[in-house]
Amino acid sequence: MLNLKPLSLVYNHKSGFHASHNDEVYEQMMTLFSYYGFEIQVFELSDRSPISLLMKKIIARHQKTEQKGVVVGAGGDGTLNAIASYLVGTDIPLGILPLGTFNYVARALNIPIALIQAAEVIAKGSPRAVHVARLNDHIYLNNASLGLYPLFIEQRERYNKYLGRFPLHAYTSALDVLLRKYKALKLELIVDGVKHPVTTSLVFLGNNQLQLKELNLTIADAAKEGKVAGVVISKSDRISLVKLLIRLFRGSVEHADGVSLFSAEHIEIRSVQDKPLYLAIDGELVEEQSPLQISVDKHALHIMVPYATSSV
Repeated sequence: MLNLKPLSLVYNHKSGFHASHNDEVYEQMMTLFSYYGFEIQVFELSDRSPISLLMKKIIARHQKTEQKGVVVGAGGDGTLNAIASYLVGTDIPLGILPLGTFNYVARALNIPIALIQAAEVIAKGSPRAVHVARLNDHIYLNNASLGLYPLFIEQRERYNKYLGRFPLHAYTSALDVLLRKYKALKLELIVDGVKHPVTTSLVFLGNNQLQLKELNLTIADAAKEGKVAGVVISKSDRISLVKLLIRLFRGSVEHADGVSLFSAEHIEIRSVQDKPLYLAIDGELVEEQSPLQISVDKHALHIMVPYATSSV
């Protein structure tokens, strides 16, 4: 009897993974995985199949075999975050089939966007340890933010719902929010034990060095080293924020007036106002009570990558 490796493919039913135009690609991937000795099971994320129950079943499946196999996430970075949060600290690697808008996690690790090539990486690649940032009980692979950015995400999802998913919506939604609604936050940032009172319209915490490099932010190197890396914008008037938004899209925001960068082993964020903080974590919107504790679990998650890719 063949000693097959377990492969659990987890996909979000909203991703269109099983759409009719993907049937041929899907069959090719299943054939490829079978050829390389994987025993495949497919799991759908939905309201009726919450991730907590699915991942408990999946992890038990992989831990009972000598060969840990791979858990494959098919979807965008939000879906990958949800799956990865259960794999952090285990020896079960994550495989990526990128189906999102930006696919920063895949791109940072040189994983192809084309699904067949991405499946080949899962089947023939090598696991690499990557850093995972942690905010209270959440993890983030790309970024976490509070202030304006969660409002950008919220508005972008409205645009996507009614107009379809397009990268342009990331920019139009940001402009829409700036022109119509925003509110500065009064916070205390404790950076490696040093307190900094700030009034800010945006705190952006980045863990993905590719995303930070595309924004021309030098803190990309800090993220690569496994530090908490972030940006604080202290401007709050509408005109200044629109100008900063333009500079952000041009990749020249770092040296603008009212923009501060930081990196640290540990960040604590306290709110002066007595109400929950509205956050975006890898594109998912959540509320958290102050204080926020942010750190990085170094080399805590294993991801299947091409052999030439270095660990991050």
